Amino acid sequence: QVQLVESGGGLVQAGGSLKLSCAASGRTFSSYAMGWFRQAPGKEREFVAALRWSGGSTDYVDSVRGRFTISRDNAKNTVYLQMNSLKPEDTAVYYCAADLYGLGSQLISAYEYWGQGTQVTVSS
Repeated sequence: QVQLVESGGGLVQAGGSLKLSCAASGRTFSSYAMGWFRQAPGKEREFVAALRWSGGSTDYVDSVRGRFTISRDNAKNTVYLQMNSLKPEDTAVYYCAADLYGLGSQLISAYEYWGQGTQVTVSS
């Protein structure tokens, strides 16, 4: 098993930046795919970004592509989500997730382990 803890959320103005962190423990995650999801009030949880194990390739939902960047630091057992040019519609609780099979799917069901989430609020 692996435990995930998100941090770095907060309140920012539109156009600002935040960097979220997801610290992992329990097992090394060097071979895992990691994903970020978010859930806004009254909305379904949606895929944001994924970092696949094979080739280190990334994937993003269209609404964040070009603004958000997912990365990892295996030495620190940490995955990051750099968020630039934030918009009010980015406001949500952000969750990190781990897929031990390394596929980095956009589907929630593909991920076995989840963090508790961190709140991101973007004011207009």
